[in-house]
Amino acid sequence: VMVPCEKILNTAREVKADIIGLSGLITPSLDEMVYNAAEMERQGFKIPLLIGGATTSKAHTSIKIAPQYSGVVEHVRDASLVVGVCSSLLNPEKVDKYMAEIRAEQEKQRQKYAAGKKQRSFVSIEEARANRFKTNWNNIRIDTPGKLGVQVFDDIPLEEIVPFIDWSPLFWAWELKGVYPKIFEHKDYGPQARELFQDAQKLLKEIITNRRFRARAVIALWPANSVGDDVELYTDESRRDVLGTFHFLRQQKEKEEDGTYYCLSDFVAPRESGRKDYIGGFAVTAGDEVEEFAETFKAKNDDYSAIMVKVLGDRFAEALAEMMHKRVRIIWGYGEDEDLSYEDFIKEKYRGIRPAPGYPACPDHTEKSLLWSLLEAETNTGIFLTETFAMNPPSSVSGWYFAHPDSKYFHVGQIDRDQVEDYARRKNMTVEEAEKWLQPNLGYERGGVFKTVEGTANTEI
Repeated sequence: VMVPCEKILNTAREVKADIIGLSGLITPSLDEMVYNAAEMERQGFKIPLLIGGATTSKAHTSIKIAPQYSGVVEHVRDASLVVGVCSSLLNPEKVDKYMAEIRAEQEKQRQKYAAGKKQRSFVSIEEARANRFKTNWNNIRIDTPGKLGVQVFDDIPLEEIVPFIDWSPLFWAWELKGVYPKIFEHKDYGPQARELFQDAQKLLKEIITNRRFRARAVIALWPANSVGDDVELYTDESRRDVLGTFHFLRQQKEKEEDGTYYCLSDFVAPRESGRKDYIGGFAVTAGDEVEEFAETFKAKNDDYSAIMVKVLGDRFAEALAEMMHKRVRIIWGYGEDEDLSYEDFIKEKYRGIRPAPGYPACPDHTEKSLLWSLLEAETNTGIFLTETFAMNPPSSVSGWYFAHPDSKYFHVGQIDRDQVEDYARRKNMTVEEAEKWLQPNLGYERGGVFKTVEGTANTEI
């Protein structure tokens, strides 16, 4: 939510809007959406409020946003679904039943949350660290990269990226659940999936032939060691001078089975082990050209093709991230003897991981700040960070490379106050600032309490 609430609501009145839609790409937008809903209630709005964007969810909409507003509030998972949702909300014959179904589903979500809240329990951060993922660092092979530092790739041939494209999310964007290419045989929407794929291939040909996207990438490998839940990067192999420190979070919700509490730092050799380890970083993009090409279709009122272009832009960015991952593995050394197919990369059937800031294993978007600085990402790729750490152009991907043979993706999930306080100290933040960025992961009540339209307290989740 980049536009002030006052401007949104004033404009809605001026144009006599039928519906207001809010999109949030980054965690702080969640707070802003709650505020917007409360303001709509205070100012007497009655029109529907649609919620969407990468950082949003049906649960957060039901539990946090909907109680602020007596009008209907609906979470819309993908832009391709907006037309259908608006049609239902504006159809006099359907709207009452449709809104009743939305509210009933949201009430179920609230009841589920309330029940889960009673059962929530955490181990202390000290206990979680004592039960971290452990490695015998004396017995593990750590490859030394052939080249350290930053490498830049500009205007990468698009046809080289295509084999790395995972096509399944293309169908998910249009609510067609299935995996490519098996989805073509689906008994209910196989023909629709085929038609969608054919349309995508036509646009893909146009994109490649006329260089509609501009693929750019920056990658880097640095000497690194873990220090607790942090990872220190060094200026060179002497490891005397710290280049920067990434701060990670650890699982803390109590586990009945497999009592291992993971943190990304577990996959990097501790400084006290005496082993020299490394970490990688990357940022890739399909360029501003994605949005520019999509706009040409919007100008012709062809929303379908405009959305398709953006979906393909996202597919190219993800594919480029995998393509760069393949290159990094060879530079790093552990990928030299691999015989991985394109399919292996798409299905991530390989050693190592490439987690991204803002995603489950590292939910804090502010970690992008150091990554951007070290990669000189804006200069080298044109990707800049907004004040809320969203990436622009939108069809961009960034993250880290970890080479540990047992590294894996995991959800940090909810954490307790003791870890948030510890994290704030490590990052030199106030606890309140840390809570702002970690809001969806907080396993306790924040200080701020919003009042619902029913008059009951509704604290942060």
